[in-house]
Amino acid sequence: MSSTLDSADVVIVGAGIVGLAHAFEAVERGLTVAVVERNDRAVGASVRNFGHACATGLDSDGLRYGLAARSRWLRLAEEAGFWARRTGTAMVARAADELAVLTEFAELRGTDQVRLLTPAELAEYVPTGPGVLGGALFPDDLRVDQRDAVGAIARYLAGRGVRFHWATAAHGVDTGTVRTSRGEVHADTVIMATGHDVDRHFPELADRARIKRCVLRMLRVANPFGDRVIEPAVQTGFSLLRYDGFGACPSLAAVRERLTREQPELVGIGLNLMFTQRPDGTLTIGDTHAYDTTPEFFDEERLDAAVLGATAGLLGVDRLDVLERWRGVYASSTEPFLIAEPVKGVHVVSVTSGVGMTTALGLGAEVLASIAG
Repeated sequence: MSSTLDSADVVIVGAGIVGLAHAFEAVERGLTVAVVERNDRAVGASVRNFGHACATGLDSDGLRYGLAARSRWLRLAEEAGFWARRTGTAMVARAADELAVLTEFAELRGTDQVRLLTPAELAEYVPTGPGVLGGALFPDDLRVDQRDAVGAIARYLAGRGVRFHWATAAHGVDTGTVRTSRGEVHADTVIMATGHDVDRHFPELADRARIKRCVLRMLRVANPFGDRVIEPAVQTGFSLLRYDGFGACPSLAAVRERLTREQPELVGIGLNLMFTQRPDGTLTIGDTHAYDTTPEFFDEERLDAAVLGATAGLLGVDRLDVLERWRGVYASSTEPFLIAEPVKGVHVVSVTSGVGMTTALGLGAEVLASIAG
């Protein structure tokens, strides 16, 4: 018989941003919380990303979650002590059809959300190479220090009474009980925030939701412009293909057709050509996307070479000095979010569209409200 490790009103499996979002909302409601995490710190998709909360480019549920998350990010940054700023997102248009999409998007969303930029205005925000026709600024989007934020939030929540069980694997879950490698944790409400590993616990649910793992390649490079500060996140025409909000723009089909025709390799590897600057001045660049239930573990150098070449071209420099390389893995599905209750009192919550940093804090608020009232 397993011994009892802990008891709480809510037990959360997974200490990434989705799990922490639910822990934060539970604490705000005066509930006791225990978090079970198999590693001794968060090391998954929540730290291997751009640190970009890009709500403006989303639509439907994602837009609602992303907008609700903004104030929570800024509050947590102040109270937990990590870097976060309302920097905006700078969209770079290097073709007429890309500029047309941004113009249509501005008409849909309004000038308070989307501000069109001339090439000269864009250059004030972003250093770029030749051929830029203009762009847009999404002024309310945020950036956070992705490598520090999740750990800082966990420490903050621990200070508010959340009990973290690190290096503790969840072996099984039933109504009211999570069985772990260190004993049982009991709670009326269980939230499974295990990201792409939902299939390890509920394979039938994962099959129905068509969950796959998305593997992306990212790099950190030295700033080729020395100590220049590049405040906003920077995205391009390839990014237009990856965010649902742009789907309402009539010119998007022309962008897709042209990029597929002119740069089929980059479209084929799922390139989202973008970058953000970390507080230390270095640039996080990327990223490519590949989907599978069990991803191939051999990394092809051509993927990093493609990201480096495309980013250098965007910036108008000959080369970039690589400081680090890594792969990120997140859950992917035909629907952007998975919210389910496969067992009474056990709630599976996963962001299945690669926008966890953008949406999790809003998503957690809605899920907790639906459970706890």
